[in-house]
Amino acid sequence: MKTAIDNAGRVVIPKAVRDAAGIEPGQELQIEYRDGAIVVEPAPRKVRLVRKGSLLVAVTQEKEPQITNEQVTRVIRELRNEGSAR
Repeated sequence: MKTAIDNAGRVVIPKAVRDAAGIEPGQELQIEYRDGAIVVEPAPRKVRLVRKGSLLVAVTQEKEPQITNEQVTRVIRELRNEGSAR
């Protein structure tokens, strides 16, 4: 897929790519230049540690994204295809 950068330096990530990556409007992204490529990925989430019994559990302080049935089905299909390719 191709996209363009505008005069303000903005890049539109195509909807199909946003959907596949689970990127939501307003979500913070981290952009880096690594090994000759521009890498865009979700920014790390802020978490706090909560004690549950004898364990410390990392709990996000942000709203959790909702996973759709379509996303779950796609991941299962991809994992099954990856396993059959071996």
